[in-house]
Amino acid sequence: MSEQTLRDPAGPSAVGESRAHVLDVLRATSEAVGVREVAEQTGLHPNTARFHLDTLVKEGLVERRTEGRGRPGRPRTVYHAAPSPVPAGRRSYQLLAQMLTGLITQTVPQPAQAAVDAGEAWGRYLVDTPSPAQRIDSEEAVRRLTRVLADVGFAPGPVQDRPDRVVPLRHCPFREVAEEHREVVCSLHLGLMRGALKEVRAPMGVERLEPFVEPSLCLARLTPVEQDRPERIA
Repeated sequence: MSEQTLRDPAGPSAVGESRAHVLDVLRATSEAVGVREVAEQTGLHPNTARFHLDTLVKEGLVERRTEGRGRPGRPRTVYHAAPSPVPAGRRSYQLLAQMLTGLITQTVPQPAQAAVDAGEAWGRYLVDTPSPAQRIDSEEAVRRLTRVLADVGFAPGPVQDRPDRVVPLRHCPFREVAEEHREVVCSLHLGLMRGALKEVRAPMGVERLEPFVEPSLCLARLTPVEQDRPERIA
């Protein structure tokens, strides 16, 4: 196993564009701010903003605290950038991902289905959920789905009609792990998209995910929910 497999890339690319934007917002303000303020300034969904904030806290780049009880209402959690940079150290999240996906593959009876279920839960959590009275059409559903995919790092391209709708995913943020554990990782991605569309009550679903049709391209095929087609990974 190469050293590159054991350690993640150094530098800003390991942080990610959306997470770097969140960090920039915190560094630009002298006061601690809440999730809602960060979401408004970055354009992210509050759940996505909270996910990035919590990750930055774990990385030591952001500090989290609960406001004092001197203000009316329920105390809220606020965040501010760490006063000094954490000493640069190498991360091994890629190795951790390899180990965990290998563990799932070896110990879970149906690893692909378990990954789909987990992905669905995260898709529901990360998507911008409509109000109970709001009706979501196909265009709005695709917009909300691609926003989640962009925030995670899939770099989705414009939707193509072939005649069914296809969302091109031009970057896999977990590519190295997916190449070795495709059954688990790609199933997780399929579930993520499926959960997001279900949460917004979209009139369409993900029929299948076609991984790596080109070295840097995967295709997510969408169909109306009325059509009873099997959902699978090609």
